[in-house]
Amino acid sequence: MDLAGESTSLASSTVASSSSSSSVSSTDCDSPRGGDADHELLHTTTAVSVSVSSSSSSASIQRILGLIRSEDPDSRLFAAREIRRLTKTSHRCRRHFSQAVEPLVSMLRLEDSHESHHEAALLALLNLAVKYEKNKVSIVEAGALEPIMNFLQSNTPTLQEYASASLLTLSASANNKPIIGANGVIPLLVKVIKHGSPQAKADAVMALSNLSTLSTNLTMILATKPLSPILNLLKTSKKSSKTSEKCCSLIESLMLSGEEARKGLVSDEGGVLAVVEVLENGSLQAKEHAVGVLLTLCQSDRSKYREPILREGVIPGLLELTVQGTSKSRTKAQRLLCLLRDSESPRSEVQPDTIENIVSSLISHIDGDDQSGKAKKMLAEMVQVSMEKSLRHLQERASTLVRP
Repeated sequence: MDLAGESTSLASSTVASSSSSSSVSSTDCDSPRGGDADHELLHTTTAVSVSVSSSSSSASIQRILGLIRSEDPDSRLFAAREIRRLTKTSHRCRRHFSQAVEPLVSMLRLEDSHESHHEAALLALLNLAVKYEKNKVSIVEAGALEPIMNFLQSNTPTLQEYASASLLTLSASANNKPIIGANGVIPLLVKVIKHGSPQAKADAVMALSNLSTLSTNLTMILATKPLSPILNLLKTSKKSSKTSEKCCSLIESLMLSGEEARKGLVSDEGGVLAVVEVLENGSLQAKEHAVGVLLTLCQSDRSKYREPILREGVIPGLLELTVQGTSKSRTKAQRLLCLLRDSESPRSEVQPDTIENIVSSLISHIDGDDQSGKAKKMLAEMVQVSMEKSLRHLQERASTLVRP
C-alpha cells in the first residue's frame, strides 16, 4: 500500500510496500509499483539531448529541469519522460528532481494537451513520490489533486489507472490523508472500485485503506456504503494478494460500523465464503483481518451469525490460525472457536476447555464428510504441534536443571 504497495500492470514490476517516512503508518501502502519499469524508447523530438552516461551529473539535472520549465510542449514531454526514467529506482534523483514537481503539476492542468503529455507528467510525479515523503507532500501542495481527480473520472483506462496509482502513493503520507479526504476523493475511489479496470480497482481499494486510518476519512468511507463493491473485488482477487488484504481490512472496519454492514456481508452471496478463503489462504496480516471480520460478526449476535459462518467451513482455517497465526490472530481465532461451539455459554476464554475439546464438539455438528475430515486432520496436526512444543519446553527445562 504506506499497503505494503508502482503498479503491478503499469510496469509489469511488483515492488514490496514500504514506509516512506516515520510519519507514515506501517499499515499503509505506498505505490505497488515502487518505480515503474517501462523501458520505453524515448523519442528525442527536442534539439537538446541528455546523455544517459552523465544523467547523474548536476549539469544534466539542470538541463532536464530547464526543459520541464520550457514553453515548448515537446521539450516538456521529453523532460517528463526523462524524470520518470531517472527516478524509477533512485532516491537521490527523487531528491534532485523535487524542483520539477510544480512544472509537472502545471502539465497536468493543461486541458488542451495530448493525453500522452498528461500520462508522462503523472508517471513522473508517481516516481518522484514513491518512498519520498517530502515529494508526496509537495505534489499535493502544488495543487495536483484537482487534475488527478479529473483523470480518475476519465474514460481513458490508462489515465484512470495512473490517477488511481498516484492517489495510492500520495495517500501513504499522513500529512496528505486529511487533505485528500476533504477534497472529495473518497466517493470517486469507491466509484472506481465499482466500475474501473482491474488494476484501477486494486489501486483504489489500497488508497481507500490508506485513507481509512484517519477517523474523519473512515466516516466518509462508511457514508459511501462501499461494502458491496469491496466484496465483489475480494471475490475476484487472489486471496493471497495485497488487494485481498486491504479489502479485508476495510471490511473489518465496516463490520464495526453497525448492523447494516453486518447484514450486508451475510446476505451477499459468497461474501462470508470470500472472507473464509482469505482466512485460509491470505497473508498473515490478511488472515488477521479476516478472522477479525468473522469474530466481530459473531460477537455482535451469536445466535444470528454462528450458522452462516460455520456453513462456509471456517473450522480448518481457524485451527491453523491457533497454531500458525500472528499473536492477535491466535487470540481472535480462539475466541471465535469458543463462540462457534454448540454451548450457549458466553465465555470468551479457552479455560477450562481446551481448544481440542471445543473443536471436537464443533466437528460433530459439521455437515459434509470433506469438511469434517479436513477439520479432524487439522485437529490432529494441531495436537501434534502442541505436544511437540510441550516436549521441547520440558527438554529445555531439564537441560537447565542439570547444568552445574
